[in-house]
Amino acid sequence: PAQTTEGTATPSVDPAALRPIDKAEETQLQNCFPWSVYYLQNIEYRPQAVICRGQLRSKPEVAYQTIRENVEEVFGDRFYVVFQEGASGKPFFALVTNPRSESAATGDRKFTKGREKVTRPGIALGLLAVTFFTTTLAWLELMDKPVQFSPANLALGLPYSLALMSILGLHELGHYLTARRYQIQATLPYFIPVIPMSLFPFGTFGAFIQIRSPIPNRRSLFDVGLSGPLSGFIVALPLLLWGLAHSSIVPLPPKPQAFNFQALDPSFSLLLTLLSKLVLGTGLTAETAINLHPVAVASCLGLVVTAFNLMPVGQLDGGHIVHAMFGQRTGAAIGQVARLLLLLLSFAQPHLLLWAILLFLMPASDEPALNDVTELDNRRDLWGLLALAVLLLIILPTPGFIASWLNV
Repeated sequence: PAQTTEGTATPSVDPAALRPIDKAEETQLQNCFPWSVYYLQNIEYRPQAVICRGQLRSKPEVAYQTIRENVEEVFGDRFYVVFQEGASGKPFFALVTNPRSESAATGDRKFTKGREKVTRPGIALGLLAVTFFTTTLAWLELMDKPVQFSPANLALGLPYSLALMSILGLHELGHYLTARRYQIQATLPYFIPVIPMSLFPFGTFGAFIQIRSPIPNRRSLFDVGLSGPLSGFIVALPLLLWGLAHSSIVPLPPKPQAFNFQALDPSFSLLLTLLSKLVLGTGLTAETAINLHPVAVASCLGLVVTAFNLMPVGQLDGGHIVHAMFGQRTGAAIGQVARLLLLLLSFAQPHLLLWAILLFLMPASDEPALNDVTELDNRRDLWGLLALAVLLLIILPTPGFIASWLNV
């Protein structure tokens, strides 16, 4: 039989309180682990979890599916069954108390049928309407024009507003639809409106969804993480090309700034430099800049949002992607390295300093999926590498030899 280990208890705490299951249920739990699938060797107790350690004797996906079904047959929805990589390289199971379980409180083994309502379309539509208004006004702030509530002034901001909200909205809609495909509970996309001001003239802090249930496996974690940046990038790219085609070339100011949209020097981004040269041709030189069309401004901001979300750190989309590709521990290590590299890059690209600060305020590690052991297929690994390549193309400045070759 498997050995049992109690968690450390204080003198005033009954050790039995640390056991989410009783002795009879422990025997039932041991029977959930077929020796030919996962040879159970030790059971450890925590206040909100039961840790089951042993030897994996089958494919990870087979082991997880078999043991999860066995546990659910015995305990219903009392526990989430988590399969994680251990510090020694040996995967272990954890039965984590399900806070939404009815059977945990009643002893009933039937699954909870009621589901918490997570979609609130009224709130989502209200925030959408307010953000549409603030982003429409934002164009006047971006162009240093007085904000006046006249139909003519509001019409000037429509191209910027519609383009930006399309990019941000489809980014989050990609997350939402992919989560629904995997039966993961998620809120509708919520926009964050902000009154445009000189310090932050863009009219919105972006949009977000909230995941309200555990991620089943690394495959779904990857797909949910990638779907947002991919959707936003697919929309932003053609809009940027169209916007650049309708932009004009102006003289380069003596002190060019990264986000001076009336005289933009695209050299701060390799991708933006390549696309600008592709569209504007020989008219764009080292002595010229770009007066961006409103749609091009929105698309540039869309690329910025895409790049930030692709940073391989913690709860960001890029953090989900590297976690799914390399595992939770390696993904967290990649996040630590990425933060340091971005900080170093910010010395050459000062506009990235705020990003570096924000990333250091975020935890480097991501939450594990329920089956956090089964690895991705090669196709998804390739997509993940392409996503990281897009990140580098956006945030890295144009190298001198490429700038000389393109004459920009």
